[in-house]
Amino acid sequence: MSTTRYGHHGSLCFSVFLFFNFISLVFSQLSSNQRETMIKLSNSVNSTGSVWNTTDPNPCLWKGVGCSNNSFVTHISLSNLGLSSSDFLTELCQIDSLEVLDVSVNSLSSIPDGFFLDCGKLNGLKSLDLGQNKLSGVLPNFSGFSSLGTLQLSKNQFEGPIPDELFSFQNLTWVDLSFNRISGFLSNSIGNLFKLETLLLSSNHLSGEIPRNLSNIKSLTRLAANQNNFSGTIPQGISQYVQNLDLSLNNLVGPIPIDLLSPPKLEAVDLSFNSLVGLIPENISTSLLRLRLGSNFFNGSIPSATIEKLTRLMYLELGNNSLSGEIPVELGNCVMLALLDLSQNKLSGSLPTELCNLRQLQVMKLQSNKVSGGIPAQISQMQNLSVLNISQNSLTGSIPSAISNLRGIMNVNLQDNKLNGSIPDSFSNLEFLIELQLGKNCLSGNIPKMPPNLQIALNISRNCFEGTIPETLGGLRTLEVLDISNNKFSGEVPKFLTELGSLTWLLLSNNHLSGTLPSLRSYVVVDFSGNQGLTYSTTTITSTSSTNNTSQKKKFSVTLVILIGVISVDLGVAIAITAALLVDTPYKKIPINSTTENTSLNSKLSHAVVILIVVISVVFDVATAMKILLTS
Repeated sequence: MSTTRYGHHGSLCFSVFLFFNFISLVFSQLSSNQRETMIKLSNSVNSTGSVWNTTDPNPCLWKGVGCSNNSFVTHISLSNLGLSSSDFLTELCQIDSLEVLDVSVNSLSSIPDGFFLDCGKLNGLKSLDLGQNKLSGVLPNFSGFSSLGTLQLSKNQFEGPIPDELFSFQNLTWVDLSFNRISGFLSNSIGNLFKLETLLLSSNHLSGEIPRNLSNIKSLTRLAANQNNFSGTIPQGISQYVQNLDLSLNNLVGPIPIDLLSPPKLEAVDLSFNSLVGLIPENISTSLLRLRLGSNFFNGSIPSATIEKLTRLMYLELGNNSLSGEIPVELGNCVMLALLDLSQNKLSGSLPTELCNLRQLQVMKLQSNKVSGGIPAQISQMQNLSVLNISQNSLTGSIPSAISNLRGIMNVNLQDNKLNGSIPDSFSNLEFLIELQLGKNCLSGNIPKMPPNLQIALNISRNCFEGTIPETLGGLRTLEVLDISNNKFSGEVPKFLTELGSLTWLLLSNNHLSGTLPSLRSYVVVDFSGNQGLTYSTTTITSTSSTNNTSQKKKFSVTLVILIGVISVDLGVAIAITAALLVDTPYKKIPINSTTENTSLNSKLSHAVVILIVVISVVFDVATAMKILLTS
């Protein structure tokens, strides 16, 4: 009896389970209109030759599609499908439940008439991404879009002014118009976007003054208006709520507002490449991770009392200004620094040994100052150093052998100082060293065996070396530039130089060399002037590789070959320091199905921006060195 009862009870439960699953299945299906629209959309996209995985009968399971309870399509991403025709866009605006639309990273060159008008009627549309396409013409006149929170039109070819309608979308939190050709002024109406969190205007042709009422947007955490034509002074209060501020590469003038660098939440500021003047403010937020003030007209000393407190700072760039005084010993407290650039100023005094406390430092650029004294032996503590440039100063004493303990060093530039003594024998241990610049010093003695991976240049010109050209140079099989000019080398030019297959420049001028110059490959530029006893053979050595390869090398200018090498080194250096400089998230995309995707993308883009910054910095440095090399 009880068993039967339990059996009936179990059967009843199972029936109820099936019933509710049936009801759930019925009510979780897309409406016929949305299903038909999605099928039409699929046919339109796939007819262009793109591959969008739409084989499943349920559109909610298609890649890049998100639905609410399998009942309404809310998210559609057609990003990076190689789309060139935009006809499918007319289908999208028929999905009245759509909240997120992403058609970025394609090759769309136009937008169908009425697209913005029709999609503007979608009251639930919160995110629109048309970035990284080939869209041109003036920015469209938006209509509707009352719920729009994220608008991304970056990396297209839009031109003309920003339409006023954009500033009426009260729900906007993210606006990205960067990398276009947008011109005109930035309207004061921008202050009406009181929910705005991120505003990206980089790399356009915007002009006029930066609106002061941007300081009224309490939600604004990121403002990037770099690489435009903005002029005038920086408005006061503009950074009071911001975490990341980039106004670099504009025409801004005047001093830094006294409150600009002080807000407690401020993490990154870039004002480089403007025409700013005056002193660096004393009041700087201890939250700063990155500070770039280079290529302006700042004067006075570096505020040491403030620097001492910046223990989180990872990137300090003050190069190409008119700063004076000594390098603050307090910089030694900035133990998180990965890049320090104080180059091209008027700094004097000695190199503080406290700098050697910067054990995370990977790039140190102090060139073109008035620094004197010796190079401290404690430099061996900076085990992460990749780039060391202290050229064009007044350094004295010998080159410390402690530099050879920097096993990861890639670029050493000590030229144009007053260094004496010999090159340390231990330099041969620097297996990652690619460029060594020691020209225009007072070095003498034997030239030791050089690191075999030297590639860009070995420059020992304008020193006091004498005797024959040493055989220790014969192992530099990958070297592109060898400069031993303006020394006292004598004897014949050794034939092993003809075996350096990567050599493109050989500078032998103003020595005491004699005999006949060995025949070098036809693409090698040789300067042997100023050697009265040295004659030149008209015979050339052809490359052992194919004739086509030799012919191709002839077509390349020497400068181009060197620049290619320089870029490869700079990229290596940049990649090496990227991990230590992840302080920014310059671009963001709204994920379709998870927050993990957004975090990953932010990380990758942060890497890209940091690499770009470091490459620009190091390329500028190397270009200066090449100019000196050309005129030496």
